[in-house]
Amino acid sequence: MKICFLAAANSIHSHRWIKFFADKKGYEVHWISLTPNIFDDIKGVEFYKLREFPAKPLDILFNAILVRRLIKKINPDILHAHYAGVYGVLGALSGFHPYILTAWGSDILIAGKSKITKPLIKLALKKADLITCDAEHMEKAMTELEADSSKIKIVYFGVDTRKFSPGSKDEKLIEKLKIQNCPAIISLRNFDPIYNLETLIKSIPLVLKEVPEAKFIIAGRGPEEEKLKNFAKNLKVLESIRFVGWISNEELPAYLRTVDIYVSTSLSDAGIASSTTEAMACGLPVVITNTGENDKWIDDGENGFLVGAKNPRALAEKMVVLLRNRILREKFGAEARETVMEKNDYYREMEKMEKIYQNLI
Repeated sequence: MKICFLAAANSIHSHRWIKFFADKKGYEVHWISLTPNIFDDIKGVEFYKLREFPAKPLDILFNAILVRRLIKKINPDILHAHYAGVYGVLGALSGFHPYILTAWGSDILIAGKSKITKPLIKLALKKADLITCDAEHMEKAMTELEADSSKIKIVYFGVDTRKFSPGSKDEKLIEKLKIQNCPAIISLRNFDPIYNLETLIKSIPLVLKEVPEAKFIIAGRGPEEEKLKNFAKNLKVLESIRFVGWISNEELPAYLRTVDIYVSTSLSDAGIASSTTEAMACGLPVVITNTGENDKWIDDGENGFLVGAKNPRALAEKMVVLLRNRILREKFGAEARETVMEKNDYYREMEKMEKIYQNLI
């Protein structure tokens, strides 16, 4: 099987999907991207970097011509675009079939509602022979954009539960983060308004009042970084926070095994966030906002806690409960890992996708 992907090469989600079919299955894989490839561990992938333009009609048309020529030259068995935005549109304009489109979330839930981008999203959905997404509410949102419901299948990105698994704390990391003898909470969402990290920082004084030695590892990057650091400084909690920047996927398991709780304060998720499922796979108890379909993965009080968005007091209360109860942390963590292994295993989901490719061909 020869597969051509249209996908961002600076995304771990694209990378892990493509790696399965190139490295683990040995298929001939071609990857067309508007962004540079920041990963160098996929063997045998033919990579094509297009020039990245602002998303203006003439620029999209220019790249569409290049993509059309490239695909004609590659002559794949399957064309698969990740993200219904610019990559979905380029796939639609390529005229190639069979063409698969994977919707990620904001492409449908945000761009799909904009007067400017909505027609392009509808075009991408219409031209696809098959569409995948990772949440039932995404399926509903796409049918509202006139997508054919019979073409839509749920396929999760999946978690590598072999790589993300429970293990010992990393003593070097404990020393580096200066969290010796301190319970630690980690957040892995980027510094964008949608992830609402302001609520997490507002909750920190409330947690410290009950558990003064607690430390918060806040990983990520984004436009609100300086604003959030200044906010933490004004609340006088900066000394209890470790802003560690972006953590690579290779380093991430060590961080997750070393901390005690994972939190996510996101205002919106398509399916459950990858970082949340990676934390669950490592046996961490999670406290996350009750948005999207998070309640389909977290049974509140059984394998984690759900809290309302923009509610720092509720968030702090749940963190304190877990910080004070090691047995409950271990119970939630074990149940969370079981949930991921049963419903969101990377290998099982990609094998499901492999069968979809074969059937479509």
